[in-house]
Amino acid sequence: MKKKMLTEFGLGTSLRRQDYTEASVRAVKNALWHNSINLAELFGRPKGDMLIDVEVGVANPSAVDVSQIEAVFPYGQPTVHVVQGGLDIPRNDGGNPTVMANVAISVSFEMEG
Repeated sequence: MKKKMLTEFGLGTSLRRQDYTEASVRAVKNALWHNSINLAELFGRPKGDMLIDVEVGVANPSAVDVSQIEAVFPYGQPTVHVVQGGLDIPRNDGGNPTVMANVAISVSFEMEG
């Protein structure tokens, strides 16, 4: 049975390039770098056993390269879902909008019933 142990949240931006992937990667790093939780060790499990569900919200989900998000995780089994969300903020100078990505990362383990 899959049991969720924790959820972390992050925010990332692309200020001028309208790069949804970069904003998403920054949001993932923002969430990860906020903590130092040794969750696997608490349960005597290898880090590779962590099931990592990543939900990314951006205004243009099809513009996100999921493989770049997966590459951020040094261990565990990430599954990335990109959905409509985040925020594009228009610029007064007519340039590309500022892109904001929101991320929720949940870590679970397969546990015995």
